[in-house]
Amino acid sequence: MPNQLKHRWRKDQLIVLGILCVIYIAFTAIFNWMMGLIGIILLAVIFYWVLRNDAVYKKDLEAYISTLSHRIKKVGDEALLHMPIGIILYDNDHNIEWMNPYMISLTGGDSFLAHSLNLISEALIPIIKGDSEEEIVKIQKRNYLVTIRREDRLLYFSDVTELKDIEERYNNEQSVFAIIYLDNYDEVTQGMEDQVKSNINNELTGMIKDWGANYDIYLKRFSSDKFFAVLNQKILKDLEKTRFSILDNVRELKTQSHIPFTLSIGIGLGMHSLPELGQLAQSALDLALGRGGDQVVIKEPHGKVKFYGGKSNPIEKRTRVRARVISHALSELVHESDQVLIMGHKHPDMDSIGACIGIMKIAESNDKQASIVIDPENYGSGVIKLIEEIREREELWDKFISPDDAIDQVTARTLVVVVDTSKPSMVMEPKLLSKAERIVVIDHHRRGEEFIDDPVLVYMEPYASSASELITELLEYQPKHLSLDPIEATSMLAGITVDTKSFTFRTGSRTFDAASYLRSHGADTILVQKLLREDLTQYKRRAKLIKSSEIYKDNIAIAMGKEDEKFDQVLIAQAADTLLSMDGISASFVIAVRLDGKISISARSLGEINVQLIMENLGGGGHLTNAATQFEDISLEEAKEKLKSTINEYIEGGEEES
Repeated sequence: MPNQLKHRWRKDQLIVLGILCVIYIAFTAIFNWMMGLIGIILLAVIFYWVLRNDAVYKKDLEAYISTLSHRIKKVGDEALLHMPIGIILYDNDHNIEWMNPYMISLTGGDSFLAHSLNLISEALIPIIKGDSEEEIVKIQKRNYLVTIRREDRLLYFSDVTELKDIEERYNNEQSVFAIIYLDNYDEVTQGMEDQVKSNINNELTGMIKDWGANYDIYLKRFSSDKFFAVLNQKILKDLEKTRFSILDNVRELKTQSHIPFTLSIGIGLGMHSLPELGQLAQSALDLALGRGGDQVVIKEPHGKVKFYGGKSNPIEKRTRVRARVISHALSELVHESDQVLIMGHKHPDMDSIGACIGIMKIAESNDKQASIVIDPENYGSGVIKLIEEIREREELWDKFISPDDAIDQVTARTLVVVVDTSKPSMVMEPKLLSKAERIVVIDHHRRGEEFIDDPVLVYMEPYASSASELITELLEYQPKHLSLDPIEATSMLAGITVDTKSFTFRTGSRTFDAASYLRSHGADTILVQKLLREDLTQYKRRAKLIKSSEIYKDNIAIAMGKEDEKFDQVLIAQAADTLLSMDGISASFVIAVRLDGKISISARSLGEINVQLIMENLGGGGHLTNAATQFEDISLEEAKEKLKSTINEYIEGGEEES
């Protein structure tokens, strides 16, 4: 701006000065007319100068503004046409209306006018329809930050490839800790001659160290069955691509006992603090072992837990010593409590009811009052006959209370025992978990990502057939004056029978020991068979469900109900069991609408296919041969497509991830 413009008086200041001059001249003229005349002449000269100066100012200002406007327009045109920022205008149908030259260069010289934004990137239209103001999109192998101006139907593209590369390099170099554990080293090598044991040890160590060296992993063995490993996230990604082939390599190692070695790895990442990183790795290993071992668990502070492996059926390795220790620990907790509240999962089955009754007997044997929490409106159809039998025993039925009554009874010294599940979302009354200060978890399912917070005692054995089997073993180490009523023993035996499909699945020597103990305490096998008998109408409905089945991937049966038909969860599971009994079927999946309106998938297998990992990928869980999941707000066809997609990923991946 010119200097004379910078120092120009403001108009209001000149007006004030003029008024003061007029007053001064008028006052002077009263005493000396000559001086007044001179003042008038000077005032006229001043006003002439001001007017002339103002005209010059306006002329200069107009010239300056004209020049500035031209420069701004020129700069705007330069920015619009030549700056390295892509610009796209689009219409209401997401077709391209205009692109600046830089954007045209990004697309190989074609403006794509009147064509869909999908030609630039298929991610653009979903981004525009979303709520985000900025997203990163890949175009021609480069990353661009897309800024969306929806009101103007305008997109800006800024090249952030170098920034993304730096970010990726930074993330790839972040430290990762891992703890590698030989699950059954002591069991397999027990009784071996020193020379044989030494050879096996050398072979195992060499195999693990070679694996570490191939991926530039630092390994340090700190006990006979544990290694500590340090790697980075880039190496971890490479390991994930192989789905941790070391698990298979170790499992295939031949031993004299013909029992395969299995490996579990807990991995922690995403923390800058090294102690916290180590804690994450240990927590991940605990989770892997809680799920039965022979798998890798990757854990981040706030991310989803990843699972790899877990393809082998857990080998029964729990000991009587552990059962005795848990039984005594539970007795001490019961003694320290004023009462015991017991609950299983929603829509309880035989195993859940039987396990609850077993814990109630443990509490009574320690002279403590115990109540079983159950919702009369939440019975599974498979337990209605059992509930009717219990109702006839008034003394036993009085021990069953509603969730509302249980919440009212909770005190600071109440012990809450959860059986047959470890997921807080699945328990009979989730509010009890937040209100109780001491919680015990006893379950035979593999531990999942969702788990009850801060339990004082956890007894999870995925090698067991059922929760009733676990609790029967605990009963054996309780005070000798413990006595079981025949209906109580029968309820627990029914739980074992249902979960083992009449002692055909997941049945070990300990399962028969538990059944023998219950039989010796009056369990009625005839009554068990009566409780398990099904209604003819239900049988026909199950047959109709099975009739809808199709064969997928040569050996997988998938059955699906109709949208307007609702089935009990037990019936859906029974249909899956029946399909699995057919010749040539390795796994079965039944999809149907439950009574509560949710879509359920029940999965069964003979062990060749790990249905647990397939169901975990769909948000559910279970065992290698027995699993399930539920969906809300989707159709049966959508659920079926999700299932098929997950089965495809499982088969194509070879190893499994959830």
